[in-house]
Amino acid sequence: MKGSQLRQAAHAIDPIFIDRWSPRAMSGAALSLDELMVLFEAARWAPSASNLQPWRMLYALRTSPHWSMFLGLLSDANRVWAQHGGALVAFISKNTRDDGRPAPTHAFDTGAAWENFALQASMRNLVVHGMQGFDHLRAPTELKLPPDFDIHAMVVVGKPGEVAMLPENLRAREQPSDRRPLHDSVCEGPFGF
Repeated sequence: MKGSQLRQAAHAIDPIFIDRWSPRAMSGAALSLDELMVLFEAARWAPSASNLQPWRMLYALRTSPHWSMFLGLLSDANRVWAQHGGALVAFISKNTRDDGRPAPTHAFDTGAAWENFALQASMRNLVVHGMQGFDHLRAPTELKLPPDFDIHAMVVVGKPGEVAMLPENLRAREQPSDRRPLHDSVCEGPFGF
């Protein structure tokens, strides 16, 4: 289901933006490394301050020995459906420049890489769902992150599946969500919401 079947933009934008949404229903089919690399390639072309490209992506294909460790980092609520994905990805970023100075936009830039990744997945008819529901304390240790790296989100990627395979409490939520009105997010001048 494309998002544009249920949602309407307030201004004329390309349908790619409203077609992308975050389903949970996945088939359990494996993804090939080539399929995943196309998404990483899209992420690679995201803009970044001073072209630092602070993002890094750690992944586990469902056929990988790392799959169970990545899956084990997810909250129980996410694990119940994400286990049917084809790959799990941790989006992390380097919070310093190479010379050690802070990189204040590292998270912002990594968000741009995530968006490229998500849009490319949507264009390939893959399910992609970003999650904040993971163990934020264990993840840096288990993923062996250096101290100058932050983890932002975990992402599951998979082939579309049947909604009926989801737990009953998630089935009704398996549709594109709307967005708040633009005037609630945009303001000319100083903060005025």
